[in-house]
Amino acid sequence: MKNLVYVFADQWRYHAYGFSKEDPVYTPYMDDFAASSLFCSQAVSTYPLCSPHRAALLTGKHPLNLGFWTNCKIGIRDHIHLESNEITISDVLHENGYYNGYIGKWHLDSSEMNFSKHPKSGAANWDAYTPMGERRHNIDYWYSYGAYDNHTQPHYWQDSDEMITIDKWSPEHETDKAIEFFESRPKDKPFSLFISWNPPHPPYDKVPQRLLDMYPEESIVFRENVPEEMKNNPEYRLKWREYYAAITGLDEQFKRLIDYLKENNLYDNTIVVLSADHGDCMGSHGLYGKNIYYEESVRIPLVIHDSAIGKKSYDGILTSEDHMPTILDMMGIPCPESVEGKSHLAAINGGQKVRSFSEHLMIPGMPELVNPFLEQGLDNRAFGWRAIRDERYTYVVDNGISPGEEQKRFIFDNINDPYQLNGKKLDKCDEEAIKYDLLLKQELEKSHDNFLLGR
Repeated sequence: MKNLVYVFADQWRYHAYGFSKEDPVYTPYMDDFAASSLFCSQAVSTYPLCSPHRAALLTGKHPLNLGFWTNCKIGIRDHIHLESNEITISDVLHENGYYNGYIGKWHLDSSEMNFSKHPKSGAANWDAYTPMGERRHNIDYWYSYGAYDNHTQPHYWQDSDEMITIDKWSPEHETDKAIEFFESRPKDKPFSLFISWNPPHPPYDKVPQRLLDMYPEESIVFRENVPEEMKNNPEYRLKWREYYAAITGLDEQFKRLIDYLKENNLYDNTIVVLSADHGDCMGSHGLYGKNIYYEESVRIPLVIHDSAIGKKSYDGILTSEDHMPTILDMMGIPCPESVEGKSHLAAINGGQKVRSFSEHLMIPGMPELVNPFLEQGLDNRAFGWRAIRDERYTYVVDNGISPGEEQKRFIFDNINDPYQLNGKKLDKCDEEAIKYDLLLKQELEKSHDNFLLGR
């Protein structure tokens, strides 16, 4: 039986990967990995936000069908979390005799401060300790936290609510723990391990100085969609260097993982996945962060080593909910009926592509955005934006993030306008709008989304 090591970073965009040949980032070890593995060039985040993607990744279901209309957080009416009765990939692997591990950021439990002002675990703000039991979804080795962004002084919980504090850059420490997992696992069972690195997620400055020194001022090369005023902004220029420095640091830690697997004769029988939960605009279009329909936010790295597949490129559109069924198919394990995503294994091996388009979404989720809707008797989940992205175009219907905003439709030609600088505004009666609205309506029905499409 094949083992599984799934490594993913938070807020790491597809473009910030040397092998992608987009951004000027130094990732030699990941590049070598991609050069001998399956490189998926059109992997996308269905909902480019942390908790929704993670929920879809682990269950193979659309984020809204899991109740993830925003992140797990405090200050909103819903205590969003991954239900214990949802079937995750770790549940499936457990039933097939696997020893499962999870290290790093979880962000799938409701914040403990929704239930107590002073949680015993010490979790604050959006953070949460996940106790032993059904909420861990049959993960045997647990070393994790909910949501906490001090990368140079991270904390974790293991098998009690006693917080473990560490004075070390989090990806380095988490890689230490991954090697500990490999060493201590039962040797008579196949294993799976998910490693969730938080960088390059903000705050960008929480990165070792030696990594930052690898990106001097003169190394900065901007994407064409970064506004001129940002290019000359010292604060932005520093964030640019910090973002890429963190990714180079991840590259070093990834090498440690691959080296261990190879040195211990595990690599050939292990499926290794390298990916992210969503991207980061990082100055493109004048924006930081994610949760937007631009390519820098939606597209993510996805590289898979499977000795049965070898070196290959795949340009099929692969969504958040497609990871679980594709990986299980590679492992020769049937998917549960609950899975809504699609396996791409047959397409990867030369068959017909699985998807001709993907659907994406954003719902206003911060308390300061949610409350104005509720005060007017409106459901904030009917607003935000929805998008259809196919092999050429990104079509967007935007209802806004505050009550009373005018609905807007526009389309980007991602082939002739790869930096998405020239979006074309559409009327809902335009032929293109009618075509894509029909596709979008079908997707809204599948995910039970009450987005107001026909305003």
